Amino acid sequence: MDCVYAKIIYTGKSIVKDSHLVFKDNKIVKISKTKKGSLAGSFDVLTPAFIDPHSHIGMVRSGEPSSEEESNENMESIITNADALDSIQMDDDAFKGAVEMGVLYSCVLPGSGNIIAGQAAVIRNYATNSSDALMARAGIKGAFGFNPMSTQDWKGQRPCTRMGALSILRSKLDEIKQKIDKLKTAKGKEKKEITFSADEEVLKDLLEGKDILRVHAHKIDDIAALLRVAEEFKLKVSVEHAMDVHQADIFERLKKSNIFVTYGPMDSFPYKVELKHENWRNIMHLINSGVNFGLMTDHPVIPAGNLFMQTRWFLRAGFSKQQAVELVSRKNAEILGLNKTLGTLEKSKWASFICWNGDPFDMSSYPVKVYGEGKTLFDDAKR
Repeated sequence: MDCVYAKIIYTGKSIVKDSHLVFKDNKIVKISKTKKGSLAGSFDVLTPAFIDPHSHIGMVRSGEPSSEEESNENMESIITNADALDSIQMDDDAFKGAVEMGVLYSCVLPGSGNIIAGQAAVIRNYATNSSDALMARAGIKGAFGFNPMSTQDWKGQRPCTRMGALSILRSKLDEIKQKIDKLKTAKGKEKKEITFSADEEVLKDLLEGKDILRVHAHKIDDIAALLRVAEEFKLKVSVEHAMDVHQADIFERLKKSNIFVTYGPMDSFPYKVELKHENWRNIMHLINSGVNFGLMTDHPVIPAGNLFMQTRWFLRAGFSKQQAVELVSRKNAEILGLNKTLGTLEKSKWASFICWNGDPFDMSSYPVKVYGEGKTLFDDAKR
């Protein structure tokens, strides 16, 4: 059994002072006022490991030309059976930068060029290969708005308008829905003859509520369109980005519909028209609506290691330091379904945490030691 001491521990739910985080192997045992087991170090501050809920790390790789990036497959506008994990290369140098800053886990999704782009993979950023990296699944990637209609020179059936993109999506969903409905009433030989391909099984799971469609959407009306489609086909959906939302109403509708928002990235340049209303002050609408949300980097749009830096905007909007820490730990764990193992420093959760040399919100402070599942992943003294 080991422990680390800190003057301040942000647990992800509360703040504890002058205490020890006790852990054995890969699990947390407790937080104790007294030393238990071997003391592995004394630090100013401890926080939970950070989680990036929307990233393309390992697919768009640092130091490689854009022609080799693998976030988008351009063979067709609806690609259901693609798996982000298959394009992740763990030798991407960005993983080291993420781990050094305590961002130990990422949900990696395909890009937004396709209306449906494939399966997301939640990974350990410190694994040596993609199979060992995989921890969980977190939905199917979809995209509304400008991105799908900007890919007309790609292969396959491509839309040139928003209505064209949604027409393609509705037609495909309706095709599978009719097969599902037919299967429900079929009997005997007819029932055995109704089968679903691997691609169709993905859409079947979406239509039956077994999986969630995580949809790239920045603008208010693209989110309104998503709500219409979700209602029409009874889909479980999330909104990814929402950076152009500059009015409260749509967030309030998402709150009412119990749809979460994976917000961000906050420090990117608004390089396209659908981001013309982007402003940090938009987060007041997000916060005041009461909608459930987390905070992403969309790496490489914002480097994964800069996830925590974005919380400064939430401090300016009135968040406490504890709320800012939990936004990139507990809240992100919850929206990815990881809250049983990660997100807070509590008994039986993974011993994944960050040791700081000062207040994390001070620009002169930085992680001096990072633990993942009880193992030292980064030690500034040995870098």
